[in-house]
Amino acid sequence: MMLGVAILLVTAASSFAQIYSWTDQNGHLVLSNTKPVGDTPVRTFAVEKAQSFRATRSAAPEKVRQYDDLIVDNARQHGVRTDLVRAVVQVESAFNPYARSPKGALGLMQLMPATIRDFGVSNPFNPVENIRAGVAYLRQLLDRYQNNEVLALAAYNAGPAAVDRHGQSVPPYRETKNYVLRVNQAADQPAQERSRNVIYKTVEIVDGRPVVRYTDRKPATGEFEVVK
Repeated sequence: MMLGVAILLVTAASSFAQIYSWTDQNGHLVLSNTKPVGDTPVRTFAVEKAQSFRATRSAAPEKVRQYDDLIVDNARQHGVRTDLVRAVVQVESAFNPYARSPKGALGLMQLMPATIRDFGVSNPFNPVENIRAGVAYLRQLLDRYQNNEVLALAAYNAGPAAVDRHGQSVPPYRETKNYVLRVNQAADQPAQERSRNVIYKTVEIVDGRPVVRYTDRKPATGEFEVVK
């Protein structure tokens, strides 16, 4: 099963880019700038006047392990699901610390210039700095959308302004919808989408006295009251 898709920027040597398409042994469609070895049936596409093109690949297990300690440490520090961070790195860069996007995103977690500046990153290609800032930014988005992981991922891809402009929902952009889908496929568990407008009130008896508690998570057992 493919864990995700990375966007890699490759400079074209001439006025067109050569792209190869085939189906792998698991039935997945593969697009690449490199022709596969062997007798695999391949379709070839020439993209005229292209200065660059995008190719897909999955990260090798050794690359994932190489950065796993950084991911685990930063995820724990900021209270973000480790598998979610790992999935974001997979989809953003396929664990390539030198990845660049046409829009200016850099490094493992594809930090945009504003994020690089806001989180004091001096070298976005340094995995330690990149993952530190990327996870901190993801935590910031989770706080902004009250731990709604779907909205946080959409904002990570399209920007929080786009999410807010569309009524704090996933913007109707194909790229953003596909991005959330790919992260879900790469993560151990799908992104959680919580209602931001519902608060639950419960009453617990502690030392014989009632204690009122509020939460945005629906209690699994017991009585509760919907406050908002």
